[in-house]
This record gives sequence, C-alpha cells and structure tokens, in this order.
Amino acid sequence: MKKPATPVSVRAGKMEFLRTNSVSWKWRDLYRTVLSLTWPRFALCVLAVYIGINLAFASAYMFGGDCIAEMRPGSFSGAFFFSVQTLSTVGFGHLYPANLYGDIVTTLEIVVGMFFTAVVTGLIFVRFSRPVARLMFSDTMVICPFNGKPALQLRVANLQHQPMVEAEFRVMLIRNEPMMEGDYYRRFYALKLDFDRLVVFPSALTIRHIIDETSPLFGVKPEDLAAADARFMASIVCIDTVTQSPVQSQADYTTRDVRFGHRFVKIYTEHDDGRLEVDYGRLHETEPAS
Repeated sequence: MKKPATPVSVRAGKMEFLRTNSVSWKWRDLYRTVLSLTWPRFALCVLAVYIGINLAFASAYMFGGDCIAEMRPGSFSGAFFFSVQTLSTVGFGHLYPANLYGDIVTTLEIVVGMFFTAVVTGLIFVRFSRPVARLMFSDTMVICPFNGKPALQLRVANLQHQPMVEAEFRVMLIRNEPMMEGDYYRRFYALKLDFDRLVVFPSALTIRHIIDETSPLFGVKPEDLAAADARFMASIVCIDTVTQSPVQSQADYTTRDVRFGHRFVKIYTEHDDGRLEVDYGRLHETEPAS
C-alpha cells in the first residue's frame, strides 16, 4: 500500500488530526467521498464530469474527421453538442454517424451515458433518502447547583417537526492525567447522567451529570480543566419516526465552552390549555446561578 506524501486531515468536531504514513486514498472511497459533499459541491462535481465526458467524445469525433454526417468540418462546437445529444440518447436526427468509426464512438458514448445516468440517479436517490438527524446542542455547558448538588449540564433539541423515539444520550470527559513515570496520558470517562434514555424525544431538554464523590469532576475548578486540556464529547442516537431509521449527532466542548456558576434560562411556558411552548430562540442562553 502506498503512503501519501502529505498528511491526511481528519476532523472530529473542533479537533483536527493529521495522519502521517496513513493508507492512501482508494477508488472504493469515491462513493463515500461523493456522498459527503454538500449539495452545491455535488452539483458542480456532476456538472464537471458531464462536461468532461462530452469534451472527451467531442475530441474523438474530431479525430475521426468526417465521421459525422451533416456536421461542419472542423467544428468542435458541433462535435460537442452532437456528443451531448448522443450521451443523453436524444438524437435529434440532423447529425448521424457517417462511417464505421462514427458508429463505434457513438455506441461507446451511448453505453457511457447509460452508466452515467444510472450512477447519478442512484447517488441523488441515496442523498435524498438518507435520514438527517437535525439535532441541536447548546453552544456551551454549565456547572451550577441542581437539587443541592453541582451538576454539569447541556441542552439538546430536536429540530424535526416530528418527535424522535428511543433516544440515547452520552457524555464523555477527556483529559490529561499525570502518570507515575512523570508523563501524561489521555484519560476517557463516560459520565453518568441523571437520565440517559427517553422513549419519546419531542422538543428540547437538559442533560445533567451530577458531580458527587464518584464523579471524575468532583471538586474540579476552571483552572483544573484548563490545565488538563479537558474536552467533553456529547452524543445522541435516536430513531426518526418518519423514515424509521436511526440517526446520530454529536458535539464537543472545550474548557472555554464550560461556564461555572451559570444556568440555562427557562424556555418552557405552560399554557392554560395544558400545551407547552418551547422557545428555541433561547436554547443557548445562560444566566448567573443564584
């Protein structure tokens, strides 16, 4: 396996890893690469391939001389637009192959056009049918008293117009800890949450980790988190009730994203008829805790 000359960049939230001496890119990775593109980039990629195919076959028609009847001699634009008609199997009838060379090239282009249409149609279908999580995390985490004990808290919200079901929540602490040999190593803690499962996840809620004697955050201060280069990873896995497919989303927080002595503002308002109004516009807002 060949090794790339330049490092490979892999992003995980706010962190970026540069892989050196890693396995080089392979053609089988093309499918995942295309699906990971944004819609504008995907459209530009398809357009570039489409134009490239037509330019290649237009050059082949020009190389064959008078292989296309009724086409102006030496007209590259004529060959290009004849290629467009052939690739799409439209065939307006004004231009047509004039000899065996023209028949062979047009046959090859028709086959390429069939494969190109099938591949693009499949990619578009997969992109449209792929479920989108649309889950929002609060920009910050807070540490404030909750029921008499300090708690690490963050907010999550379901942005879909339908509720999610079987939601699972996870929060992980990552920090440097000293070793007896005098060095440091990266330690991972799965934080125990006040609740980590919901049967129905309709709107927004607050996830809490109670900081008691068993918590790795017990007695922690802002300078302790900064000194340990602490990070928090939050994850949600749930099922979309429309597509019946599992979806997942995650967020990460650095020490600068943790606010000590703050709490999230209230976003729920109960109406007289029993309905609950949720203000998504204040999802990220915090205030000093009393």
